[in-house]
Amino acid sequence: MDKLLYLKDEKIKDFIEKLFYAYRETYSDPKKILDKYSVGLAHLKALNLISTYQGLTISELISKLKITKQSLNRVLQELHKNNFIIYKKGQKDSRHKHVYLSSDGKTLTNEIFCEQKKRIYKALKNSNSEAVLNFNEVIEKIING
Repeated sequence: MDKLLYLKDEKIKDFIEKLFYAYRETYSDPKKILDKYSVGLAHLKALNLISTYQGLTISELISKLKITKQSLNRVLQELHKNNFIIYKKGQKDSRHKHVYLSSDGKTLTNEIFCEQKKRIYKALKNSNSEAVLNFNEVIEKIING
């Protein structure tokens, strides 16, 4: 029964709080970089997904970010204006716009990744392999419901 103590409300609340702080710190690490390029957290979220899923459509991006088209439009306009992203029409359906990182966008996302990687790398390096595998398993289950 002791093994299930982590399922008590107090422990779950503590876990949620730790997830929040881990997210906050990971996304605040590149703050100076974001400021240098005059972009914010909303831009960072979009850039991360565009970097990971090169060529995704606007609809796919909206779905992954779980935001409105209006909210995303402002972010994409600014990223496009600053030459961080490019659009290409779909080959099968020209009504679909596909989003890609430009050369400047790749430079920016790499700079951000290198900054965020420091914290994650240090945490992974200072954890045993079982802890990392278990953590990954739990995170995937949280993400996928």
